[in-house]
Amino acid sequence: MSPFLQDLASELAKLERAQRLRANPALAGSDRIHFTRDGAPLLAFASNDYLGLASHPALCQAAVSSCRDGFGAAAARLVTGDFPAHRLLEEALATFLGLPDCLLFPTGYQANLAVMTTLAGPDDLIVSDQANHASIIDGCRLSRAQIKIYPHGDSAAARAALRSPGVFRRRVLVTESLFSMDGDVAPLADLSTAASESGAVFVVDEAHALGVLGPEGRGVCQNIGVAPDVTVGTLGKAFGAFGGFVAGESPLRQFLLNRARSYIFTTSLPPPVAAAAAAGVLLAGGPEGERRRQRLNINRALLQERLRSSHLSPGADMPGPIFPVLLGADARALAVSRALAQRGILAPAIRPPTVPEGAARLRITLSAAHTAEEINRLADALQDLAA
Repeated sequence: MSPFLQDLASELAKLERAQRLRANPALAGSDRIHFTRDGAPLLAFASNDYLGLASHPALCQAAVSSCRDGFGAAAARLVTGDFPAHRLLEEALATFLGLPDCLLFPTGYQANLAVMTTLAGPDDLIVSDQANHASIIDGCRLSRAQIKIYPHGDSAAARAALRSPGVFRRRVLVTESLFSMDGDVAPLADLSTAASESGAVFVVDEAHALGVLGPEGRGVCQNIGVAPDVTVGTLGKAFGAFGGFVAGESPLRQFLLNRARSYIFTTSLPPPVAAAAAAGVLLAGGPEGERRRQRLNINRALLQERLRSSHLSPGADMPGPIFPVLLGADARALAVSRALAQRGILAPAIRPPTVPEGAARLRITLSAAHTAEEINRLADALQDLAA
């Protein structure tokens, strides 16, 4: 074995000793809640398919119909990879959000990289929540801006950081709305005021809230009347498809289209994927989406009550479909996750660096596709294993 491979093997051995070695779960299944692994059934509480649209016939049919004109885009959009499906999806998203314009990216990760690296540079200041997603963190680092991290959800600390002395071309405040690991909501009204007071650009990643929270599922910002300068979202969660986007005023779209490296230098989404995503957006914003949100909210209330009665609740009511069950040590989180799997329930252990040291957990996620019986089955198992 070469010295290079020996180094890799040594690093992997360290991860295994620390109980942080990961592997793909090797699942199969026709929906995103009910899987099989090695022939055994698994009931999943780990998917981001919050509305249960990932297997919806309308999305599948939209993709199949689009495939009649080919699959791959075969180029970046600025070259020859711009197709009607992309433009229709952008129009559907802008309409859904009630915003003037939208720019599609292959992933939400690339969308956040684009926003942070094009809106900020060495002469700028970025103020970012401690619990922001890795894509935001990486975008901040790549921007080469001065970065100040404020404690999670602390709007007073964010305001103080925005007032940092110095001559900056631009100040940027960035946060998620519904946080992906903690399941709580940012104090967006206070953060918006803080950004306005300092003349900062306000960026909100609504990836986990869109389709789920707010009027017609339009997110937390619209639910409380906050209008960020930049809205980031994804299509692989409640919308049931794949991709990312940035929405806002038309000059923002044009600026990103011309300057964002993660847009310019990548092949665009396959048109059938964009067509399926557009079908998901239309469903989420229509009557069926509303019915599914109501079902999801009923499921949320049931699990909230069961976790509270088992003393496993994270504290305050969870506004959305994400429930962290904090277990502390990596070994305990792994043990509970494995014991759940033996009972046919899939809830992977989330460990550092995804979460802070000493904060290993199960990240329980709900879908409108879950039944009350399935949620009670999960709650009974958690009460036995994790209480």
